[in-house]
Amino acid sequence: MQRCVDYLKSIDPESSDLESNYEKRSAVERNFQLAIECAIDIGEIIISKEGLERPEDYRSVFRILGRHEIIPEEFAEKFAFSAGFRNILVHAYEEVDFDILRKLLAENLKDFDTFALYAAEYAERLAE
Repeated sequence: MQRCVDYLKSIDPESSDLESNYEKRSAVERNFQLAIECAIDIGEIIISKEGLERPEDYRSVFRILGRHEIIPEEFAEKFAFSAGFRNILVHAYEEVDFDILRKLLAENLKDFDTFALYAAEYAERLAE
């Protein structure tokens, strides 16, 4: 997850070629997809380890973690948006809104760092 996020952090969200450069756009979209899928996988591992209810969809992975105070509920709701964006990247790739892509690059990459911090705190609690 971190490698993908580090790559995304290296991209200027205001870059004029983000929309027109196929390779750059493809790399950005793929790294977003992989980062989101890594977060979902981490969440599913925690849910399984804790014996929590089975998620109905990818968004509910984060909502379940929030309900069970593994991550703050407010953050869970905010981060659940990423699962919806993952679905657009995978299933509706012709409909990727470049304004949303730019906004995510500019404002939401720190959410992955925050999620990683909560996951690490969870792992530390298990180790105690």
